Amino acid sequence: MFIFRSVVGKLWLTIIGLVGVVLLILGFFLVNYMENYFSNATDQRDDMRKTAIKFSEEATTHMYNEQFYQLSNELLSFQDSRMLVISTDMKEMVIPRTNGSQLAEFHVSDFYTAEELKPVFTGQTIDKQVNKSRTGRFDAGSEYLVVAVPLFNLEGGIVGATLLYQSLQSLEATQSYMLRLFVYVSIVGFLMTTFFAFFLFSQITRPLQQLKKAADFITHGEYGRRVPILSKDEIGELAKTFNHMGEKVQESIQALSQEKEHLSSILGSMTDAVITLDVNGSVMLSNPQGEKIVEEWSTIEWSDDEGEPRRFPKPDTALGDWGLMSYSNPNTKPIPVPLIPLFEAVVDESAEAATKLHVKNGVWSVAMTPLYSQDQVRGAVAVLRDVTEEERLDKLRKDFVANVSHELRTPISMLQGYSEALLDDIPSTPEERVELVQVIHDESLRMGRLVRDLLDLARMEAGHLELSFREVEIDSLVRRVHRKFAVLAKERGIALSVSLPEEPLILQRADEDRLEQVLTNLLDNAFRHTPAEARIAMKAEACLSKDRPAIRIEIADEGQGIPAEDLPFIFERFYKADKARTRGSSGGTGLGLAIVKNIIDSHHGTVTVQSSWGHGSTFTICLPCEHK
Repeated sequence: MFIFRSVVGKLWLTIIGLVGVVLLILGFFLVNYMENYFSNATDQRDDMRKTAIKFSEEATTHMYNEQFYQLSNELLSFQDSRMLVISTDMKEMVIPRTNGSQLAEFHVSDFYTAEELKPVFTGQTIDKQVNKSRTGRFDAGSEYLVVAVPLFNLEGGIVGATLLYQSLQSLEATQSYMLRLFVYVSIVGFLMTTFFAFFLFSQITRPLQQLKKAADFITHGEYGRRVPILSKDEIGELAKTFNHMGEKVQESIQALSQEKEHLSSILGSMTDAVITLDVNGSVMLSNPQGEKIVEEWSTIEWSDDEGEPRRFPKPDTALGDWGLMSYSNPNTKPIPVPLIPLFEAVVDESAEAATKLHVKNGVWSVAMTPLYSQDQVRGAVAVLRDVTEEERLDKLRKDFVANVSHELRTPISMLQGYSEALLDDIPSTPEERVELVQVIHDESLRMGRLVRDLLDLARMEAGHLELSFREVEIDSLVRRVHRKFAVLAKERGIALSVSLPEEPLILQRADEDRLEQVLTNLLDNAFRHTPAEARIAMKAEACLSKDRPAIRIEIADEGQGIPAEDLPFIFERFYKADKARTRGSSGGTGLGLAIVKNIIDSHHGTVTVQSSWGHGSTFTICLPCEHK
């Protein structure tokens, strides 16, 4: 009775009983019928061969007698047969009339190719069974038995072949019989299979379905799901083992979840980007900052020194030639392109490396360390820190020190030189002494302006600039600035014009003194770079900025202009568009446009410039009429 308690025994008895009964019934009928069928088919082939040989022998003496072929086909039509005689070049030697025969007319090409008939032309006899379909007065779809024998001439040489084909209409009856037989056996087999299926369901399938449902719950995260143990056979043991496995999986998942949450908290709280790569260069793990970098850097193209697409990794690495980067998993993200050279170096040398990358106007400090699996490198982890601001501040500090030193060097040298001349009593006349003292005075004023502008700019950038906001009439401000520079324009022979609308231009909140400083700085620059007989035009008008009312102020000159490559940098401190020009020759501190930019930004406005070398410059200020 042990076999009935075993799941293997239950399956064995059930399947053997089902398969044995079905095969026994089906095999008995099939074997019995097929023996008779193939026996008759063999006799039929032999008869066809003998008939074809006889007609071929007769055709030797009636080679081109059309009446012979006509009578032969009429005799053969009683057996649903027909004869064809062809030469060795696959052409029919005589084409007789059909006289109303119901047998389908075919040609040699319908049954054989020239290659297939080669054995016949060497003296062999071949036969085949084919299916041909014809339309018209003949039935569509029929089986034919075709026999080909060699055709000899009177001298004994082979001059062609005789083909005899016969319709096998009896096959249709055979197919119909086999179909009915198959349907009957299938019905019986279906009924028996249904009976055994119910038995299997009650004894085996139902417990297995419970196991499957429990496994599905576990895959969806319900690790506490258990299976009831209803028997002591293999299925019962399987359920017991499954429940034990569920307990272990639940404990492991809880431990992994705690570890993952701990790691995710650490990575998520980091301001640095962390990217973990496998040995193929695919991103395995990254924190939010790292995911952002992977997305942003994935569009960067990478090529070698000759401009050709790089292969990854390099063919000469220890990891082998992997060809072009390819990832079969569509969810896999490739390594960011700028990290590829550093990744290759870390994998090749199996040592950590660090570098700074300049990517998309940013500077990144990257430290990469290899990951090991036993003694093999299985990937690398990269820590990236955005040091763009530090680099910018360091560059600003260096540039500031260099620029201030450059700006102060000239006046200090002049102060020192002229003061030493006075101490040495070099001037021989009072006029020369007064001239030296005037130079010292002018240079000291220039140093004072430089220091004052530096302090103002520092306060603006630090956000400590105090602005007195009130309602300001821009048209009145522009007229006042125009009057202030009118005398200077007349002295230098420059035409200074102003264009204002009839209606007043009013800003609700603005610092009039600071805006006057902006216009003064821009006009001062225009006068210093505009030659005599040229024009400087001031214009103010109402406009729209981002669908909000605003006021636009333009100051256009006909000076030397600004090169296109210098336009993005003219609002930086101490930047000089004309590299050959010194501050002393033009009287500027190099801070005017930087101050203009900061004042306009504090008013929530914009300042832009349009210029080309040799065609003057146009500065445009756009100030919103209302802002918070």
